[in-house]
Amino acid sequence: MDSIRFIDDIDFAGTVAEAAPLPPRCPAADRPAVPVTIVLSVYDGAAFLPAQLRSILAQTCTNWTILWRDDGSSDGSAEIMRAFQRGDGAGRCVEIDASGRHLGIAPSYLRLLRAAPRGSVVAFADQDDVWLPDKIRRGLDHLGRLPAHRPALYCGRQILVDGELRTMGLSPVHAATPCFLSALTQNAATGCTIMLNDAARAVIAACAPPPPMVLHDWWAYLLVLGAGGVAHVDPCPMVLYRQHPDNAVGAPSLPVRALRALRRGPRAFMGVFRQNVGQLLAQDGVLTDSARRDLACIGRALRGRRRDRLRLIGALPAMARHGAVENLVFRLWLFVG
Repeated sequence: MDSIRFIDDIDFAGTVAEAAPLPPRCPAADRPAVPVTIVLSVYDGAAFLPAQLRSILAQTCTNWTILWRDDGSSDGSAEIMRAFQRGDGAGRCVEIDASGRHLGIAPSYLRLLRAAPRGSVVAFADQDDVWLPDKIRRGLDHLGRLPAHRPALYCGRQILVDGELRTMGLSPVHAATPCFLSALTQNAATGCTIMLNDAARAVIAACAPPPPMVLHDWWAYLLVLGAGGVAHVDPCPMVLYRQHPDNAVGAPSLPVRALRALRRGPRAFMGVFRQNVGQLLAQDGVLTDSARRDLACIGRALRGRRRDRLRLIGALPAMARHGAVENLVFRLWLFVG
């Protein structure tokens, strides 16, 4: 098929009416549009890709280009993307790697980000979500309020929906302006909502990939804040975030999430925490002096005794998760080590 017109219409308003009202159109509509590069890695997403592509076509901001690669699909995902590239996406949809080699999520997105042109805003897209019409415009408005030289990341809450786009609830609330130390404990930047200004793109592109078990969204979030940039978490959701068997995060309450963490135990979390600290310290010339000092302090405590980690909790109070119960669990795991 050479077009995307076979997709059923999506009733955006009906899908989210009970979850959150659509925001007013952003002031950025009155300014020249900044070019947006949407990066999309696909892998066995044929069941959901058409709806995501349709939602991108429906954006009120039209100055976008999609860079995509297939990460080894076996279900026709690449064929759907190539049909879109010949049809409705002609001239604004580019396959950057036709090898079909499976790299994994984070390396695939890093390759796409490095292919993004200088001077554009980069937007991460997932194959199985649906964007509300003002998603790009709203992100551009928030990023446009910041100095261009300062790395900036925009992200937001999501409307959780099932495989048929029926509303299930909203994703958890996070602090609107998180800091680097809090980002070490918890990722508030869900990949399908992230937009990066050019300064942030340059920082991430210059760095090594994330450590194992860490995805591209958390790594981007850490690097931007560690480099002295700013992250804004929009409380108004602009993405329908599908929850299906291959991608089920749900929307549990803070106590339920804390209980799940207790059941999992400290090993998995502390393994990722240590990996992030080590990999961040290995990024020469990227982090601010204060970020490096804090990471070095954390590293010494992790190599030390429990009393050293107890002192660390008191010395770095900003290193905390959102929510009292979740933060208590984090401090317990940090103390145990």
